[in-house]
Amino acid sequence: MTTTTDAPTTVAASPDPAPPRRVPEPWLLAALLIGTAVAYLWGLGASGWANSFYSAAVQAGSVSWKAFFFGSSDAANSITVDKPPASLWVMALSVRAFGLSSWSILVPQALMGVATVALLWATVRRYFGAAAGLLAGLVLALTPVAALMFRFNNPDALLVLFMVAAAWALLRGVSDGRTRWLFLTGTFVGLGFLTKQLQVMLVVPPLALTYLLFGPPKLGRRVLQLFAALAAMVVAAGWWLLTVELWPADSRPWIGGSQDNSILELTLGYNGLGRLNGNERGSVVPGGRGGAEAMAGGPPGGGGGMWGSTGITRVFDAAQGGQIAWLIPAALALGVLGIVLRGRASRPDTQRAALVLFGVWLLVTGLVFSFMAGIFHAYYTVALAPPIAALVGAGAVLGWRRRDALWVRIVLAVTVAMTAAWSWELLGRSPEFAAWLRWVVLVAGIASAAALLAPRLTGRVAAVSAGAALFAGLAGPAAYALDTIVSPHVGSIVSAGPNTGGVGGPGGFMFRGEGQGPGGFAGGRGGMPPTGVMLPGGVAVPDGMVPPGRIGEGGAAGPGSPGGLLRGSEPSAESIALLEADADRYTWVAAAVGSNSASGYQLATGDPVMPIGGFNGSDPSPSLAQFQQYVAEGRIHYFIGGGGMGPGGAGGSGAEISEWVAQNFAATTVDGATMYDLTAPRVEAGP
Repeated sequence: MTTTTDAPTTVAASPDPAPPRRVPEPWLLAALLIGTAVAYLWGLGASGWANSFYSAAVQAGSVSWKAFFFGSSDAANSITVDKPPASLWVMALSVRAFGLSSWSILVPQALMGVATVALLWATVRRYFGAAAGLLAGLVLALTPVAALMFRFNNPDALLVLFMVAAAWALLRGVSDGRTRWLFLTGTFVGLGFLTKQLQVMLVVPPLALTYLLFGPPKLGRRVLQLFAALAAMVVAAGWWLLTVELWPADSRPWIGGSQDNSILELTLGYNGLGRLNGNERGSVVPGGRGGAEAMAGGPPGGGGGMWGSTGITRVFDAAQGGQIAWLIPAALALGVLGIVLRGRASRPDTQRAALVLFGVWLLVTGLVFSFMAGIFHAYYTVALAPPIAALVGAGAVLGWRRRDALWVRIVLAVTVAMTAAWSWELLGRSPEFAAWLRWVVLVAGIASAAALLAPRLTGRVAAVSAGAALFAGLAGPAAYALDTIVSPHVGSIVSAGPNTGGVGGPGGFMFRGEGQGPGGFAGGRGGMPPTGVMLPGGVAVPDGMVPPGRIGEGGAAGPGSPGGLLRGSEPSAESIALLEADADRYTWVAAAVGSNSASGYQLATGDPVMPIGGFNGSDPSPSLAQFQQYVAEGRIHYFIGGGGMGPGGAGGSGAEISEWVAQNFAATTVDGATMYDLTAPRVEAGP
């Protein structure tokens, strides 16, 4: 087999080599990475437990290795979270080392962001030069949804890091054709699977297609190498899946999100095909029926509903546009420009391979997000940030180097003008936020586009034009990212940037109610409304999904709030003291329906709190009979009533358990929270 080396001659061999270095790249790189670290670490503690659903699981994993391995919601291992545990492992190790706090949970996420920016810089720089790498890293760091998710404790931060790592390894394989890089690519994809299951598979078609088209070896060997990558992926992810599937069910926690206590069902159902067709068993509405249509008695699945309308414009709508869409048109235009400019290069050309990889990544992932009918949240779009950043960095630099050609200058000018106009539109969706900025961006973009058409674009004119184009493209997302950084984010559904007037876009949903301010859900900070939820067409979400609570800057409820489907509980000092009394005598100091209702109490006491029914309160764990047995054995001290939960999917036992407890045990109100002492039955407790 004929192979090439990884020597720097890859770029030097290009017909359009990089110009002589005129800037101190190490200093610029240091500024990029240090600036990213400062931005992502700034004021992290203001978000408290952030997504308390995952924070509770991190706490459990920090005190129980069994909970650590399975990703259990509680240290007594009643049920797992509804994702594999890779991201929890990182945070739990941090908590074991530094103690339980908001910082020990969130700092690893911020450092993942810095690592992702650095790895994307290294990838783009290797094939397109220093300027392209720095621009790609800057675009990624300033993407609003990236600034959100690298400061939050959802699995998406680690997922995106593994996706970028897989792209880095695959392109190294395109450089020299060595099989080891394909093994490494598959390993990173497998680890991404252990982070968020099938979402990582969106990057597999771009990876496979790129190597199949541009790998140096002959076709037959390329195919075998791709199978080697597949084997590495299966091993990297399969060892944990196989262990969980073969582990005796009666000695491990229930698999959260699964209706049959099976990790395979969770993988292929709730976290798999159900996300595409809307038929998620155990989702927030019975039988996985999709959002508003289901609540109104409409057909299951389908487009629209409470997750927003599906369609090609979804990532540009009111819910997603400000998160990710600022540079999507520019990325597509510059990606095509770069591929055209590399048109006469040899087949294994690494520059063209990189452009194809990131371009197909953007298209495949964007189209899936646009048309998936199941659960969809705006923060998922962080998976689009790396390909957008890479295409903008690489395509802009390739075009700039060939600006002597009139047609290239025209493409660059149109791209800058289009980007400025689109930023003007996006900034206009939040009219009370930096109203002046949209006009400055528009003027800068038009001026830069006009200058780019000049026949001799050199010297100071070129520098000013490039600077104005950079400002027109990045000012909007940078402003949204800054707003994201200085705003606390709490809850299960969060979004970046200021209020754009709604969540979910056309056909999506908004929270309504008096007192909804900057911390409200529609404002993008993850807060819950003080009253209810109204879907388009007057369809109301049941009150139990979102209980009353005070809106704070971070959207968290005040002390005494029992929490709800999307917001963690906020126990009062009196409630905490009650649960901590004689806590060592019980397996669970309390039980509550829904993971978020249980999470705040567990984080406050450090003792296991059973989350009945898992995240949605709809998993059949435990059954009523199992719960009654636990109570008879004296293993649960209190049942925490109230709180919000979804309507419940088929098989959920939360309603039955709540009814049985209310019939057999007396309720006590503790600073607004309803408590039932399960060791003191009102009458002889029975079925």
